[in-house]
Amino acid sequence: MIQRVYEQSSKATQLDQVIVATDDERIFNHVTDFGGKAIMTANTHQSGTDRCFEALTKTDGIYEYVINIQGDEPFISPEPIDNLAEALDGQVELATLVKVIDSDEILFNHNVPKAVLNKRNEVMYFSRQTIPYLRNPESGQWLGAHTFYKHIGIYAYRADVLAEITKLPVSALEKAEALEQLRWLENGYAIKAVITSDDSHGVDTPEDLVRVSRKFLL
Repeated sequence: MIQRVYEQSSKATQLDQVIVATDDERIFNHVTDFGGKAIMTANTHQSGTDRCFEALTKTDGIYEYVINIQGDEPFISPEPIDNLAEALDGQVELATLVKVIDSDEILFNHNVPKAVLNKRNEVMYFSRQTIPYLRNPESGQWLGAHTFYKHIGIYAYRADVLAEITKLPVSALEKAEALEQLRWLENGYAIKAVITSDDSHGVDTPEDLVRVSRKFLL
């Protein structure tokens, strides 16, 4: 799976380098065996953001931005990675991907984070709850009455901002929703949202592997 993520990410034209950051020697050895680049990091990190920052400090280059691509996305397409990278103009502090929700199953699934955007396509809030709440239409009519966004967990960090946010303590909103990105919003950082038509197909469990294998490989 990690080889597939690496190969798909390497097809993105806007990335200078693809590096696997891991605290597992088995993953490190696997990546180097197939010719990829990997960096060993500490096993004490609480998030992928912290791991990305350590990896950045161990690279031999100077990078303005870091994009955090999850290692459990074997069917990721290079196009949304490029779309995210193209939005990084030096002024953007943080950026992520969102997708328009097109099913009630996703809209009312509390395991799927939602994002609310402002007129500049910056994220105002993330929630596992369905937001915004529509007061008048019945719930079965919500999709036709408003545009809702699913959050896709690929992040871009400006290097100096990445160094800052790794020093922030866990915030109250982050604790409430169990969403790390709320820590950044609560501390006043702006998160640019890039709208994509590509969906996320993470593999977190054996059942997920069966599901996505049937969808993409059969």
